Amino acid sequence: MKLSNATLTDLPSHVARPDYDRTALTPGIVHIGPGAFHRAHQAAYVDSILGADPRFAISAVALNSTGVADALGPQDGLYTLALLGAETRYRVIGSITELLTAQRRDAILSRIAAPTTRIVTTTVTEKGYHLDGNGALDPDHPAIVRELTGAEPSTLSGWLVTGLAARRAAGGGAITLMSCDNLADNGHRFRRAIRDLAAARDPDLAMWIDDHVRFPSTMVDSITPATDDALRTSVRAATGLDDAWPIQREAFSQWVIEDDFAGDRPPFELAGAQFTRDVRGFENAKLRLLNGAHSTLAYIGILMGLTTVRDAMASAPLAAFAEALMRQDIAPSITPPAEMDLSAYIDAVLGRFANPAIAHQLAQIAWDGSQKLPYRLCDTIRDARGAGRPVDRLAVPIAAWFRFLDLRKASGETLVDPRADALLARAGDVRALLAMGEVFGDLGGDAVFVAAVERAYAALAPGGDLAAALN
Repeated sequence: MKLSNATLTDLPSHVARPDYDRTALTPGIVHIGPGAFHRAHQAAYVDSILGADPRFAISAVALNSTGVADALGPQDGLYTLALLGAETRYRVIGSITELLTAQRRDAILSRIAAPTTRIVTTTVTEKGYHLDGNGALDPDHPAIVRELTGAEPSTLSGWLVTGLAARRAAGGGAITLMSCDNLADNGHRFRRAIRDLAAARDPDLAMWIDDHVRFPSTMVDSITPATDDALRTSVRAATGLDDAWPIQREAFSQWVIEDDFAGDRPPFELAGAQFTRDVRGFENAKLRLLNGAHSTLAYIGILMGLTTVRDAMASAPLAAFAEALMRQDIAPSITPPAEMDLSAYIDAVLGRFANPAIAHQLAQIAWDGSQKLPYRLCDTIRDARGAGRPVDRLAVPIAAWFRFLDLRKASGETLVDPRADALLARAGDVRALLAMGEVFGDLGGDAVFVAAVERAYAALAPGGDLAAALN
């Protein structure tokens, strides 16, 4: 039997399931990008609050694929979330009540315009915002160029500007747009992207956005390995039902949200989310410590022939290098919120990385390096140079990324990165890669940093002693 509304009562008692009437829900959140992270994180938070406030169910919008709709449509939007720890727990999530794809243009725009829609959330990865090196909308991106000349929307910004225009015309009222991606100052960058496109197309709409739309910043955190056959098998055994697309994540999750909403806000605090007036301290700690260390483990681990984060943490030299990088090089660049103990946070991150129940693929973390590293490592490097601190250790993951590019070029394997062609054309030339201003900004002209990367790149040469290079 397949998971669906009709089979919820067939679930074993140890499997959690919605404790609310799904027929009484109203889609109050439009979510764009309903991939694994959203379904493991935000949708699970929403699931926990719908019993208290049924106005915030999710209309899930996939702009580039029909995969989620095809998988979850026959399941009435239901799916299983496996929470990985010493003992795996299973929970059926019921917060997604509508699944839309780009082929249903009018339905998407109508849902954004509907007065019952209070929030639009997004998880489209860093590259989905089409930003340039300065954090503004990239006017030279081909998709943005097409939209500026009146083409049908194809980008996140294009869809939302078109949707906001429809909302203004329909009198739908104020609305909150909330990025849930690992993007520094994501609320401010999101606002700038949307407003830049709106101002270029319709200055009056840009003014309406200033008055009626809020863009709170957020910090999201939970390690979410990709779905695999082992997960499908364990879910089938635990639930007794077939699930076309179950999801897994670590038991830990964190969601910090800037308290800046245009209207009613969901009671996410009931599910453990934290509202604050300043997300930046939490965000910097997460982006630089957790995500920066994640990318470090990925690129160095791949060079060492390792496949998962837990494998990387089982390598004593690599684990020690990652810890030293976090404590000695990254932590000094962070001003934590008063309620955050930075040393304890590092301890927790290291423990999460070593979780034996999580098989987080290094290859997955290695995707889109040109989009991730500016926020995960380059900002830290820039701060260290400004403060006169050494950058030798910080240069190692950058050099490891360059060696990773060499491997992809030599093997002919696909490089998952929106700048793949430019990166592969420069692979093997450290200075040419560092000169990519859209990735490294002014760091490419910093002689001290360039020299540090060149030394690390030489130390990580094929056939060398990688463990010794980490000392």
